[in-house]
Amino acid sequence: MGRALRVQSADVVYHVTARGVRRLRVYEDVFDYRRFEALLGAVVGERDWRVHSYCQMPNHYHLLLQTPNADISDGLCWLNGVYARWFNSRHGYGGHLFEARFHSELVLTNAHLLNTASYIPLNPVRAGLCRAPADWPWSSYRATVGRAARGWLDPSWLLSQFGRDDSAAAAYERYVLGQMAA
Repeated sequence: MGRALRVQSADVVYHVTARGVRRLRVYEDVFDYRRFEALLGAVVGERDWRVHSYCQMPNHYHLLLQTPNADISDGLCWLNGVYARWFNSRHGYGGHLFEARFHSELVLTNAHLLNTASYIPLNPVRAGLCRAPADWPWSSYRATVGRAARGWLDPSWLLSQFGRDDSAAAAYERYVLGQMAA
């Protein structure tokens, strides 16, 4: 029996994850994290994707991603494949880096969006890797709340869910920090 077809639509928002094979690390050092970010930036630019939020964990990553075209599979196949080949070559490994094809779910409701908007930056906190989301260097949180450069990250739509002016970033920050105890 074949696997289920992936939902691919234009102009939808996805929560995307990909995990290392056998839950092994997919980033071993700062160069790995940076290379993945550079490749993600390349695919975002090539396909006009909008990354609203992301977080790289030692053995997986999360994206809150909007695709203007129905091309999520092609783009993530390229990203994961190019990164895996580079990672394996750099570290002298062979075989699969990611345990399966990426997982994606459509973000269809405001409640789902709000849950995902806090879940992604709180992932390293809940995993015990840092005390607060702003402490984790491999996520979009600091850029979203205005403490780092944004580059190819586009948090404007996400922030618009928290307000229509300069206070939106502060409202988002209060929301995420309020979810730490939840």
